Amino acid sequence: MGRPLQTLRLPDASAWCLSACARAGARVILACRDQTRASKAADDIRQRSGNGNVVVKTLDLASLQSVRDLAKDIQETEDRLDILINNAGIMGCPKWQTEDGFEMQFGVNHLGHFLLTNCLLDLLKKSTPSRIVNVSSLAHEKGKINFDDINMDKDYDPYNSYRQSKLANVLFTRELATRLQGTGVTVCSLHPGVIHTELGRHFIAGMPLWKKVIGCVLLPLLKTPWQGAQTTIYCAVDESLEGVSGLYYSDCAPKEAAPQGRDDAAAKRLWDVSAAMVGQE
Repeated sequence: MGRPLQTLRLPDASAWCLSACARAGARVILACRDQTRASKAADDIRQRSGNGNVVVKTLDLASLQSVRDLAKDIQETEDRLDILINNAGIMGCPKWQTEDGFEMQFGVNHLGHFLLTNCLLDLLKKSTPSRIVNVSSLAHEKGKINFDDINMDKDYDPYNSYRQSKLANVLFTRELATRLQGTGVTVCSLHPGVIHTELGRHFIAGMPLWKKVIGCVLLPLLKTPWQGAQTTIYCAVDESLEGVSGLYYSDCAPKEAAPQGRDDAAAKRLWDVSAAMVGQE
């Protein structure tokens, strides 16, 4: 199984994914912003899996310096990195900015993962066959990359921002797969499903009361965290995906991304814009 690195907000479906990795004997690294919650999640994973080789490290994806610090730590302390799961996220928040002045959802959901992945590519190539798993969302189907106002300073809408960031995950995956051809490193993106976690806390806070009531009625229809982890686990470890790269998955099967998620010119342009924003040119 190897040594997967995951970035996530805990506890959620990610904890189930990491538990599955730990049960398979992997060394698991949780890279998280909230160290208290991460430590509790790590203890839970150790108990569930019987694997004590679960490590917690600090990562704030809203800070490019934090991303670089983590990448340097991993490069200096780990001999190999077999699986990188980019899964941290924020959804529907107000117009906040990252430490570096980027719109929060685009900065955390895309730019932080973009920089982290690029910083760790040499170690991933050294560890081949290795995999990168980018957790996107069905929301990408309504997304649009606003290249003329990437931080949405002129017209901010929290849900359009989230959709843009999730489309960015899909386009990043597409361009990265092209750049990694022949290296032994594969990459995919996925929709985990609509899961009952706290990811939507900003979304729910802004709802009128009648929508909150309807939401409570619909809760039983949402996936549990365990169910929501299955596609991520599948993409990370299933042997049938060996050598397969650049695809988008849902419910443990390939699914065609939305047309705007298959736009190679947009994917290349987004890469160039992102690289300039994080200083990876």
